[in-house]
Amino acid sequence: MGQQKDRTPHQSASAVCTRPLCPLSRVQAGAAVRIKELCASPEVACRLREMGLAEEQIVKLLAKQSHIVCKVCNARLGISSPLADTIIVEPLEPAPAAAEPEKV
Repeated sequence: MGQQKDRTPHQSASAVCTRPLCPLSRVQAGAAVRIKELCASPEVACRLREMGLAEEQIVKLLAKQSHIVCKVCNARLGISSPLADTIIVEPLEPAPAAAEPEKV
């Protein structure tokens, strides 16, 4: 038998994402993230992509209570916390001020 890939290497005991990659369910409300990997079954991953939750898509987490509410493609989308556990994201850094020229 071949080795099975561990599909949850990014989860930690912390309630907040502090690593470069983590599940969407561990991100603080208000944070913008980029989806890096969908670890759900192929059928569920296909449906997530159809709804706009695809790899490299930027989403903003709006609320985190019994369900996860995020803004994707200018629409609000609610998903369950277990489903959000299968969406691996990377937090985005705040954009630098565009008005200031870079100093040499």
